[in-house]
Amino acid sequence: MSLINTQIQPFKAQAFHNGKFIEVTDASLKGKWSVMIFMPAAFTFNCPTEIEDAANNYAEFQKAGAEVYIVTTDTHFSHKVWHETSPAVGKAQFPLVGDPTHALTNAFGVHIPEEGLALRGTFVINPDGVIKTVEIHSNEIARDVSETLRKLKAAQYTASHPNEVCPAKWKEGEKTLAPSLDLVGKI
Repeated sequence: MSLINTQIQPFKAQAFHNGKFIEVTDASLKGKWSVMIFMPAAFTFNCPTEIEDAANNYAEFQKAGAEVYIVTTDTHFSHKVWHETSPAVGKAQFPLVGDPTHALTNAFGVHIPEEGLALRGTFVINPDGVIKTVEIHSNEIARDVSETLRKLKAAQYTASHPNEVCPAKWKEGEKTLAPSLDLVGKI
């Protein structure tokens, strides 16, 4: 079953954020756009490159009114040390969420039971807690967060313009389409 247009399940997790341990819950995601980025584990090789990419684009996510959450199956304690010891992870100004119980990885369908790790999953969630985009792929392939940012902006645009759709490769400010019978077979 697809998670698209479904409500996120209630959850409670601990995170490391800006030098403190904080609690992140499903309520934390309500009222603003959120991007949940699942990664296999801390202290790996590919994950820091993705965190650095997200950190380098974080101002754009904030400008779009969205919070980024990085989730791994490690504890928030591990995330503290990871943040302090990795130059790439140290750039993160967003919450690093621990999921040692695998509640989140299971709820979002990215859990690898035989490894106790997460697949690389990215979820854009609207302010009502409804999942609008899902991207899940194999762990050897790191993501390009600029594509996540593009999808976030497309989801925001279509939320505020419900009679329009964003065509392939749409970027903010570009032309959209208004679905109609007149367009069928014309594009």
